[in-house]
Amino acid sequence: MGGSVAAALLGVVVVVVGAAMAEGKLAVDYYAASCPRAAEIVSETVVSKQIASPTTAAGTLRVFFHDCFLDGCDGSVLVSSTAFHRAERDADINLSLPGDAFDLVVRAKTAVELACPGIVSCADILALATRDLLTMLGGPFFPVRLGRRDSLVSRADLAAARLPLANATVSQLIELFAQRGFSARELVALSGAHTVGFAHCKEFAARVGLDGGGAADAAAEPRYAEAVRRACADYRSRPTVAVFNDVMTPNKFDNVYFQNLRRGMGLLGTDQALAGDPRTRPFVELYAADEGVFFRDFARAIEKLSVYGVKTGGQGEVRRRCDQFNGFTT
Repeated sequence: MGGSVAAALLGVVVVVVGAAMAEGKLAVDYYAASCPRAAEIVSETVVSKQIASPTTAAGTLRVFFHDCFLDGCDGSVLVSSTAFHRAERDADINLSLPGDAFDLVVRAKTAVELACPGIVSCADILALATRDLLTMLGGPFFPVRLGRRDSLVSRADLAAARLPLANATVSQLIELFAQRGFSARELVALSGAHTVGFAHCKEFAARVGLDGGGAADAAAEPRYAEAVRRACADYRSRPTVAVFNDVMTPNKFDNVYFQNLRRGMGLLGTDQALAGDPRTRPFVELYAADEGVFFRDFARAIEKLSVYGVKTGGQGEVRRRCDQFNGFTT
């Protein structure tokens, strides 16, 4: 292992952190007449927030995926729970979603509402913000078609069954993605989003031998597993402790995530499993060797995801506030 890799392992970075397509009705210029500065306003908010809080980009990518993958890109994950209703955002699998992403959407929505009240959906704002943040990290550009409506439903009980878990098998992942029309290649490409961001220790404790005193996953590079174990040694008393998914270039969107998988340095079990399964390994190898191919495939896959299961017209609403339905009353 090279010196740079060894250095990264010794200093493994710890972060403490407080179905069908409906593409036909979407258009890149959807707000050209009704709110011509919508994309510009969102972009300005994104730049300001990312500069102030550099973890915003990775967090927003994750929130976007959790929103879209569950039941379409409809802003359902943005809704807050009430005393009478547990919303999707508070499902166990979503409790670790970072607050910076939600704060960004609130800020962008407020700015857009001042310019064009009641015109731009929260779902569209989240989609635009995700694309802009991806490019700020050095990732590929993809066009965002607009015109989504915000969902009228947000249920915590749907999340566990429909979102991929950190301990899922490759077969389970392939099946979940196939149910939404995504191939194994697209699964691997979208998994490349883990080249930025972090995961909380409880999500991979068993993999590095922390839970129950078991041995570390044999697929994990030994020095990497030991460094992660040290970083997460007291995670039960410090549940906000997290480790970067990619310890080499954690704040840059690149193909190093795939290179790390080849070395046994995948943080989550689901990540490392992609490098060992014959159905997904060829794509891991391809993307590790050619960043250009990864960027091309990722851009296509995330654009496809961005229009998955969207609501249009009377299927939804344009929320006045992203965290509550318009019919909500205090």
